[in-house]
Amino acid sequence: MAFEKVCTLDDLWEGEMASFEVNGHEVLVLSIEGGDIIAYQGICPHQDILLIEGQFDGKALICRAHQWIFDAKTGRGINPDDSRLVPYPVRIEGEDVFIDTEGITPEFSHI
Repeated sequence: MAFEKVCTLDDLWEGEMASFEVNGHEVLVLSIEGGDIIAYQGICPHQDILLIEGQFDGKALICRAHQWIFDAKTGRGINPDDSRLVPYPVRIEGEDVFIDTEGITPEFSHI
């Protein structure tokens, strides 16, 4: 695995999100309720909209275009419930946040 540093913990407070391009992948990094750091594909699987443009409250992520809603902890779709965000491995070293994109392919439904 080839982890790449994307930010520090000070750059991403609980309830915040940030978007990074890592090895050609648009990656959305979330600090979910409780402070855990999770990373998902940064593009909505519905119609290629950047998820950083949506809303995030620490629990749910809402795409701005058609209001698709995802559980921030699991990436599973809430509305619609048959969608999901593909996760990326995250590693924390000290204060640094690293993401690995190797072998990960984002999902797109284009409904």
